[in-house]
Amino acid sequence: MAATLSVAAALVLVLASPSEARPVGTLAAVAQFRQLNPCPSTGKVVGRCPGYVVDYVVPPCAEGENAVDNLQWLALAQAKGKGDWEREYCRFHRARQRMT
Repeated sequence: MAATLSVAAALVLVLASPSEARPVGTLAAVAQFRQLNPCPSTGKVVGRCPGYVVDYVVPPCAEGENAVDNLQWLALAQAKGKGDWEREYCRFHRARQRMT
């Protein structure tokens, strides 16, 4: 039961995150990240984290790894701004890769 809740919580966090692309192993990485880095607003390692989302430090489109050390907590306001920047950067990065 606890494992199911942990996976469900990780899925919610991943889907709420601003990054466009999500590698397959993201749920496991987010669950491990949360075990090591409890929610800033509640201090819990499972469940909702009001006001925060888990996001990549380096987005996957920029060859960021799907690993615990490439994840961070972001306040929702920060995540919204970063999401806009990431979408623009990823579009540029993909277009550049097609040209080569």
